[in-house]
Amino acid sequence: MCTFRITIGFILLYIAPFIPLCILSLSSLDSLSAPLNVTIKPLEGNSAIVTWDILEGDPVIGFAITQQKKDVRMLRFIQEVNTTTRSCALWDLEEDTEYIVHVQSISMSGTSPLSEPVLFRTPKESEKLASKSPDEVTMEEVGQAAQLRAGELIIIVVVLVMWAGVIALFCRQYDIIKDNEPNNNKDKAKNSSECSTPEHPTGGLLRSKV
Repeated sequence: MCTFRITIGFILLYIAPFIPLCILSLSSLDSLSAPLNVTIKPLEGNSAIVTWDILEGDPVIGFAITQQKKDVRMLRFIQEVNTTTRSCALWDLEEDTEYIVHVQSISMSGTSPLSEPVLFRTPKESEKLASKSPDEVTMEEVGQAAQLRAGELIIIVVVLVMWAGVIALFCRQYDIIKDNEPNNNKDKAKNSSECSTPEHPTGGLLRSKV
């Protein structure tokens, strides 16, 4: 019995220096809080932005996001480390579909508990078009309009240049024809005089000698 007590004492004496470190490690794991104020902002029918906050002082080095369709077991897992960002893009979403999103913080010691689940539904294409006011113009539409106008201007300039070339060529040919017209008239008159029958002098009839 005495030997057993001595053995227990030696064991406690040996592991005593490591007890505070274990307690400190456990406390550091418990101190990493779940992300707060998780919100979803739909961008298009097939994409959205998730944002969140963390408690000040949490040793966060990254985040992990789980994305799941409602009533479907399949998950999408997004993880990024060595970053201080507090937002992430969700892509390839189906329109008019409900999704559930959780966010976790990542530290050197591990991950935090899951945040409160956030449920959101992607809009329909018709809802997106209806929500846009008639006077609202996106940058994409402005760029497309500018490209169309530039293309139209290029076509107009090319057509005008072609017409100017045709008109200049016609005027040049007309001047050449006009300059050659007097020479053609002289050649015609000369050819007509050469081809005409020569005139015989008038006189009496030739009599034959007997």
